[in-house]
Amino acid sequence: MTNIQDFGQKVIGALGKVIIGKRQTMELIAVSLLCQGHVLIEDVPGVGKTVLARSLARSLDCSFRRIQFTPDMLPSDVTGVSIYDQAKKKFEFRPGPIMGQIVLADEINRATPKTQAALLEAMEERTVTVDGVTHPLPKPFMVLATQNPIEYEGTFPLPEAQLDRFLLRVRLGYPSPADEIRILEAQRLQHPLDTLEPVVKAREILAAAEAVKKTHVSTVVEKYIVDLSRRSRETGDVYLGVSPRGSLGLFRASQAWAALQGRAYVIPDDVKAMAVPVLGHRIIVSAAARLRDIGADRIVQEIVHSIPAPGGDFQAEAVTKKSS
Repeated sequence: MTNIQDFGQKVIGALGKVIIGKRQTMELIAVSLLCQGHVLIEDVPGVGKTVLARSLARSLDCSFRRIQFTPDMLPSDVTGVSIYDQAKKKFEFRPGPIMGQIVLADEINRATPKTQAALLEAMEERTVTVDGVTHPLPKPFMVLATQNPIEYEGTFPLPEAQLDRFLLRVRLGYPSPADEIRILEAQRLQHPLDTLEPVVKAREILAAAEAVKKTHVSTVVEKYIVDLSRRSRETGDVYLGVSPRGSLGLFRASQAWAALQGRAYVIPDDVKAMAVPVLGHRIIVSAAARLRDIGADRIVQEIVHSIPAPGGDFQAEAVTKKSS
């Protein structure tokens, strides 16, 4: 797992040159990159959501596209259109901004549901279909979407099907006073983003993503993941619990987190570390819980605390399986 650990440190180190004092968030971005998953960056204005997405794109030797969502956007503005070429006497596909490796979907909740739906196929199947023709997206492909949870005027909340396609939801939060001073000093002459250089290539991302899949997950840890998801469907504070896609997302994220820690096997603490970022946005809180000011993240934390973590020698089991 040393190579994956080095890969993660390169990406986190590059992001740390721009995003100051938010290592946990940057580690989650590295997890999503290793899982080839999408990230929803949700926070108040001005804390660096868009800068984080742009920093990741600069850090990777990948094509970058940005979509600034507005209420008047059409699905074709995202996916692309087929235009008739009179000289060639045939339709030609003009790709939209979704046809990139790293795609920043800025203020995604400002788009209408019809336009948001244009992302569903791209995010899950890595293809877009225009006029009956399916076009594959480049590899790697990752969507980083930003949204402001405070401002509701002129916005359209993301539907559950859309939220479920994001592997992780991350938040930046306000910096500490010391970190805010460092931000001021770092941008005294120019923005650190202007000098950021790529640290990994596209083939390295794909190779690391394949290597992460080999991280051993024992049967008892798999059951632990499923138990967490099932409990979310049974608790009275939840209207809609975690889907099987959420269980798979927690499984993959736990593998990536373990690999970033330098381990070839997953332990229950890895699952606990990934539970809130992976499951929190997939839960719909019941009306009664909302009245008591209980949020999805708190419910996930209570579920994690209520289910005993399995024990065992996970390292020995991983070595035994590898040798066999």
